[in-house]
Amino acid sequence: MACAPDELRHVPLFELLDDDETAILAAQVELREFAPRQRIYKIGDVDGKAYVVMSGTVRVTTVDEDQQEVVIDEAGHGQFFGFASMLEGVPHMTNAMAMAETTCLELDRNDIEVLLQRKPMAGMDMLTVQSRQIHAAQQLVRVRANRNANDMIEEEMTYGQRLADDVAKFGGSWTFIIIMLVSLAIYALINILLKGRAWDPYPFILLNLFLSMMAAIQAPVIMMSQNRQDTKDRVRSELDYEVNRRAESEIQGLSGKLNMLTEKIDDLDDLLRKK
Repeated sequence: MACAPDELRHVPLFELLDDDETAILAAQVELREFAPRQRIYKIGDVDGKAYVVMSGTVRVTTVDEDQQEVVIDEAGHGQFFGFASMLEGVPHMTNAMAMAETTCLELDRNDIEVLLQRKPMAGMDMLTVQSRQIHAAQQLVRVRANRNANDMIEEEMTYGQRLADDVAKFGGSWTFIIIMLVSLAIYALINILLKGRAWDPYPFILLNLFLSMMAAIQAPVIMMSQNRQDTKDRVRSELDYEVNRRAESEIQGLSGKLNMLTEKIDDLDDLLRKK
């Protein structure tokens, strides 16, 4: 389906193109419609196509070393996917699936080449938009890196879990140790001074029973708190991994696109000089 030039003006990647550049590009590309749950491309496809979402939503995923599906992005209106593979001329490294009724702008390397051949300065406009996305990706990484694992876990903690953490924190403090030592000393001293009237004479059987009951209750509470600490450590590790993985993916993808566009502009400059 043909694409009208006005539709391209709503795409951030092409928002800096002038009327002539937009008209040239619109004549090259076409619109594709996808049904919900329809696969747009899969890992290993070599069709050399890239897409810009005009309406709907597209889920872009990959498969990690454990053969688990990992969601890389959920592209909405104006966002694009598959550009790195298209520009580099390599098979797709991700899967793309429409999550609803979706319309996408489909283009390939030839479409970009025709635009740059006729309007070389259009490459600078596209590079400008790409640089904005690099800055946005860097900001995203910074925001994700600043997330506090403790805050994330505390938002999901139940009252019982909070109580367990507080009890374990108090039970492992010097305040608790001092209070217990003072209390035991006073308890023992009173019962010794009362002699025959003592309610718990030496060897303080009632006190031993009380301490055993307290230890029996305190032990599982401390274990609960240790489990919470293990959960926090795991969340921290997952956040670090997610930040590093997304940063690497975003930087590699955007760098590839910038390099390809820069090479195209350099080639066109060489051709213009020869002419």
